[in-house]
Amino acid sequence: MKILNEFVPTRKFLKLAEELKDLVDGWNVTDSAAGFPAPSGVVVSCLLKSKYPEKYVCPIFILHYKGPVEVGGLALAADIVGLDGLAVTMGDKPRYGEPIKMLPSSEAARDFIRNTVKTKNLKLGCLLTARRSIEETLARVREPWDFVYFMRLEDSSFEALKAVSAECKKLNKPLFAYFLVGTAKNVETVKMIGWPTAATMETVEEKAAQLVGLVDGIIATCAGDAEGDKEMLRKLQKFRS
Repeated sequence: MKILNEFVPTRKFLKLAEELKDLVDGWNVTDSAAGFPAPSGVVVSCLLKSKYPEKYVCPIFILHYKGPVEVGGLALAADIVGLDGLAVTMGDKPRYGEPIKMLPSSEAARDFIRNTVKTKNLKLGCLLTARRSIEETLARVREPWDFVYFMRLEDSSFEALKAVSAECKKLNKPLFAYFLVGTAKNVETVKMIGWPTAATMETVEEKAAQLVGLVDGIIATCAGDAEGDKEMLRKLQKFRS
């Protein structure tokens, strides 16, 4: 399976990418995480794809921060550069100003990008949360998304992931699962995010082994612990394929 790193852009993002490039198959790039201004996820992704064309690069695409013209413009840029996809979501509320709701849902944005903006090759994906029922989750998988991201992986949501995996295999849709690893250094960050952890540093390999054959890739992160990310990614090398 692909080992992706959740990439949080900073002013030194090119240096960080160079440090991690041999440990990952690609990056899932955040988009102003938690609503704080940060280098654009799509812009950073386009630069990463240009520098590392063999890597899988897909940004999160948060609609609460964008009007329709910007949505269309960024999607066209992603299409032209050849990003591996956009993971479309309404996302967090911005820390400054008000949420933009001119495109009322991820589905509306998907259809606008495809039918009005008329991208040619760009794949669009959705984010699934384990907090919804299996029936709701599988119904969303069956919608015309090109790929699927599964959030909030933990022991209690593993059966939901297995059901999503079976449906994705039936529909031939790539499935990626977030793999949040808890460390001594990221306790407060994880608490702020509000997600459960999928593993600790001690159980990274055990938990990752359970995902082989279920998902096409994992989005691995120690959420704010940069050194932890490197240790975690080294432990995950045996699972790359």
